[in-house]
Amino acid sequence: MTSRTPAFSPAELNAYLDKVFPEANLGSPPGLPIFVVESVGTVSTVVRMRFHPRNIRPGGTLSGPSMFTLADLALYAAVLGAIGPVALAVTTNLNINFLRKPEPVDLVGTARLLKLGKRLAIGEVSMTQAGSDDLVAHATGTYSIPADR
Repeated sequence: MTSRTPAFSPAELNAYLDKVFPEANLGSPPGLPIFVVESVGTVSTVVRMRFHPRNIRPGGTLSGPSMFTLADLALYAAVLGAIGPVALAVTTNLNINFLRKPEPVDLVGTARLLKLGKRLAIGEVSMTQAGSDDLVAHATGTYSIPADR
């Protein structure tokens, strides 16, 4: 992949995601979305999932579905950072490995594109607790990119 200028700034990408996926932050306090793009490049993004009580599961840990959402959103953000505003780039596959029990704190998903083709993007997402380098989950995924972009 070549080094280009990202298609979005973090603020622009957050605004775009709010527009195309407003349901991702439903139930969050006004002005404090749960999912926030912190950085965006042409092959990587960092997305924070702010702690919210709705993401807790029995046992006091963050739920798998909320971690899966972070992985999917972070990888989608990485794809958009590379190709621009293509709302119909869609997940075709996403696998996640849960590595350790995360505490009820913010999670940070760092997505990296491994391959960006004309029709498919393949990447990975490493998820850590805020302030730690220890992985709590790792995901790999593939996105389909529409031909008419």
